[in-house]
Amino acid sequence: MRLFRRSRDRRAKTPPRPIEEVDLDSLLALVADTLGYTCSFDPGGESLTLTGPRNIVVRLTGLRAEARRRSREDWPMLVSEHLAHTLATVDEPLDACDLDQIRPLLRTRIQLDDDLESARVVGRHLTADLVEVLTIGHDVTSRPVRPEEVGCWPITAAQALDLALDNVRQDERLSMTEDDLGGVAVRRLTGTTAGAAAHLRRLGDYLPVPPEGVLVALPDAATLIVHPVEGIGVVRAIERLRLLAQREFDLRAGALSPQVYWWHDDRLTLIRADLVSQDGQTRLVVAPPPDFARVLADLAVRPDPGTGGN
Repeated sequence: MRLFRRSRDRRAKTPPRPIEEVDLDSLLALVADTLGYTCSFDPGGESLTLTGPRNIVVRLTGLRAEARRRSREDWPMLVSEHLAHTLATVDEPLDACDLDQIRPLLRTRIQLDDDLESARVVGRHLTADLVEVLTIGHDVTSRPVRPEEVGCWPITAAQALDLALDNVRQDERLSMTEDDLGGVAVRRLTGTTAGAAAHLRRLGDYLPVPPEGVLVALPDAATLIVHPVEGIGVVRAIERLRLLAQREFDLRAGALSPQVYWWHDDRLTLIRADLVSQDGQTRLVVAPPPDFARVLADLAVRPDPGTGGN
């Protein structure tokens, strides 16, 4: 009876693993074999050891979490990318799955959605065309964080992005200069890193922000050019900012966007303004989003304080 009880107790301590995890393990072993490695799993399935040209421990907690959110048809690509990424980053000095180690290195970087293509990154859209991407490292040495890495951490992706934003703001305070664009006053905020857009959420630390917000151009990831929305003269400001953003976008390596945006209530909204050539002339066609169009209608019946922006 005692022997039976001990055997039953051992079985109780090691419940059978879900079939999904077993299937994922089989796929991991298959992909590892194609890469020239054999693999062995730890008893809990939280990691595996690749044995081959090098011995490498692969964390699986985040991969399993990501697999649960994806269809089985995505698993082969998910596993292949995870093992390839692990091999590519094996010489990194820190373990990206250990939040305590990499917390000080978390940053954000603004990228065009089109530039990301099918890359699997952790981020959130600032607008339909701009994405705030979570990265590890500083500028030239930085790389995007993958969802499987965040899946290892005891915080959510949104919390990780907020930590990264705090790190960016602590890196430096942007320098600010004033400029005049044909009667339209703007302020240019610049930094030495690619995280200037992170300072949007603390724009009030740099200049007075009116209730209707500000126009913003982001010709590159280290620059903000802003104009307060205070009077109907903002229509001309859109034109001046759009032309400036296009000019700087065309001239710079690593340019970000030639467009003009509206920062209001902690949200960034694209103000579509297209340069259209017709009958040998180029003109700007502005299509404001509905919320901004209502602001313009309200400003049209107010006394215009001028375009000085002070």
